[in-house]
Amino acid sequence: MIQVKYIVLAFWLCATWIRKLGWLVSSEKYRPSKVVDIVGNEDAVSRLQVIARDGNMPNLIFAGPPGTGKTTSILALAHVLLGPNYGEAVLELNASDDRGIDVVRNKIKMFAQKKVTLPPGRHKVVILDEADRRTIEIYPNSIQFALACNTSGKIIDPIQSRCALVRFSRLSDQETLGRLMVVVQAKNVPHVPEGLEAIIFTTYGDMRQALNNLQATFSGFHFVSQENVFKVCDQPHPLHLKNMVRYVLESKFEDAFHGMKQLYDRGYSPTDIITTLFRIIKNYDMAEYLKLEFMKKTGFPHMRICDGVGSYLQLCGLLAKLAVVRETDKAAYTSLIGGFVCMFKLSWWLILVV
Repeated sequence: MIQVKYIVLAFWLCATWIRKLGWLVSSEKYRPSKVVDIVGNEDAVSRLQVIARDGNMPNLIFAGPPGTGKTTSILALAHVLLGPNYGEAVLELNASDDRGIDVVRNKIKMFAQKKVTLPPGRHKVVILDEADRRTIEIYPNSIQFALACNTSGKIIDPIQSRCALVRFSRLSDQETLGRLMVVVQAKNVPHVPEGLEAIIFTTYGDMRQALNNLQATFSGFHFVSQENVFKVCDQPHPLHLKNMVRYVLESKFEDAFHGMKQLYDRGYSPTDIITTLFRIIKNYDMAEYLKLEFMKKTGFPHMRICDGVGSYLQLCGLLAKLAVVRETDKAAYTSLIGGFVCMFKLSWWLILVV
């Protein structure tokens, strides 16, 4: 009986907490419903605005990284084209839910054969991750397809040839920050600018993840700061990796290895470590040729770690390679200076002789 009381009390506390966070920052709550409100990818959005204005929607493929607005754009375009008929004239299929091709085919066929009264020139819309070529060909006059994918190259050529391709790129930091500011100002989320910068750093142009990270940070700490964001996102702090790069450049190799061991012992994923390290190197203030060499040396261990070889040895080997690059550069610089000194001495001796 006591256990039942505790369980009921726990559910009551959870319900109370959820009600208090009823405004909860959510990627669904703040999903734009109009094409003009979509953030970023101005070229793609302008093309969709033309389609929405003319009402002539072809079969479409939306390709781009996650969280860049592909599904949002499809839904917003369907809202504009279909208006009040949106609910019964749109079929959204998630390939992760319906993997069987027979299930997908049957649902699409039943939807295509369903009678829906639409304005002239308008068609029903099917939104899905993968489609069958024959299904697209059978119902060209009553239905239009919109496919969302991360990489268009994974869609077979017969489908690509029947669709117009709309590419989406990652959102810029300014675009992500603009939408985050709209949310935090609308809900009075306590924050500091460094906290929003940390959210942008952890999401890398993914608006959905940015809003989810903002939600998670506020739910856990009620304050969006840099430290809280990295705790919630469970990613290594960029400052630690920036110090490691500085140690390598200053020839303090033991300090760099010690920093890497600390991150690894804390349980951070090698993938997260090397991904963050690559971004730090990319934006670090160093000679351009040295930065290119560092990025090149980082790419090969990154590939191996993504293939499953995520050992501490890979990370230490990367630091060793970066150290070799730095020492080689230093030796070349010393030799160059020595050559200039010799040339200067020789020129001065010739002047004295003459």
